[in-house]
Amino acid sequence: MRVSFPIIFVSDMKRSVSFYRDVLGLPLKFETPHWTEFGLEATTLAIHPSDDANPENDEHPPAGRCRPGFGIPDIDAFHKRMLEHNGPCIQEPKDVFGARIAQYADPDGLVFSIGEEKHGG
Repeated sequence: MRVSFPIIFVSDMKRSVSFYRDVLGLPLKFETPHWTEFGLEATTLAIHPSDDANPENDEHPPAGRCRPGFGIPDIDAFHKRMLEHNGPCIQEPKDVFGARIAQYADPDGLVFSIGEEKHGG
């Protein structure tokens, strides 16, 4: 397993894209109004809008928060293992933007994302 995409929640997608692309100089990989990725050497930095001011709401974390994302080879095996160990599942594995992802929480409630790594072919 490796950290593959930290997700930064932002209050203004256009402003944040401009900052990360134009000010920091990160190479833009993919952009939509709801999800943007910047390609880095060993990982991807993702930004996602959030307009929810309630820090207790994991579905829409407030701007200025970050969520780790891990890349794994088999999301179904990981999901099964998490359920066997009573790991809190926030979002069951599903296909989103051509990737298979799921979300879980750690014992302190930190939500993290899991993405199935694509294999060439």
